[in-house]
Amino acid sequence: MGNLGDISARALALLAEVDLVAAEDTRTTGHLLAHHGIGAKLVALHEHNETIRAAELVARMRSGKTIALVSDAGTPGISDPGALLVARAMEAGITVCPIPGANAAIAALSAAGLAAPHFLFYGFLPVKPAGRRTALAALRELPYALVFYEAPHRVTECVADLAATLGAEREIVIARELTKLFEAIHRCRLDEASAWLAADRDRQRGEFVLIVSGAPEQEQQGLSAEADRVLRLLLAQLSLKQSAALAAAITGASKNELYERALALRDAAGEK
Repeated sequence: MGNLGDISARALALLAEVDLVAAEDTRTTGHLLAHHGIGAKLVALHEHNETIRAAELVARMRSGKTIALVSDAGTPGISDPGALLVARAMEAGITVCPIPGANAAIAALSAAGLAAPHFLFYGFLPVKPAGRRTALAALRELPYALVFYEAPHRVTECVADLAATLGAEREIVIARELTKLFEAIHRCRLDEASAWLAADRDRQRGEFVLIVSGAPEQEQQGLSAEADRVLRLLLAQLSLKQSAALAAAITGASKNELYERALALRDAAGEK
């Protein structure tokens, strides 16, 4: 999130009243405050100093000072620093008041157009490919839309792993640079996403929210990720009936369920 107009009137009023503003980056927050004519005193609180700074700020609040906590481009504690300070303040009996504000995950969901009454917000996946794929495998059979944050230098690899691990036929919404000048939101199948990103290097710039549709119904009914993987491999060489029978023999999964899954995969491929 990055539009100076995203902040609420209530948040601006509070920032003008408090004794101190704890900011993830004092330069970024200083620019925001200056834009709105607020001359608040700033102190840095980020992932590298939060443990020490939290104790200092709690001590100030216990002495009667009021402190506002802000993050650079979202909501404190939601894939941003701040949770530790909030926890320490609550432990000290200090009242914590949430001020609703910008959140990239919710903004992206509202513009995604996915039928997703339930969703799972994951945040940033592991940086290393093996860890990322392991994390995705654990999410594969969930029926909820999956919401991830990703950095520009990893988005291409991440999207490829999403397709390989979750299933190429699912839908993905790629939301980039939300509320900023170059905001873009694109929706496609997972097996089309890598090519779409590669077609224009500008599409790989900025901060990303990635939303993937939930597991297809057949996967929710009990086919394991391994059974689905084996079935896909066999379908590349054999008929639907042969693939389902052989996959059942290899994995122990229901032949009928495998056959229904094979039909769904065939139909999805035909619609592509």
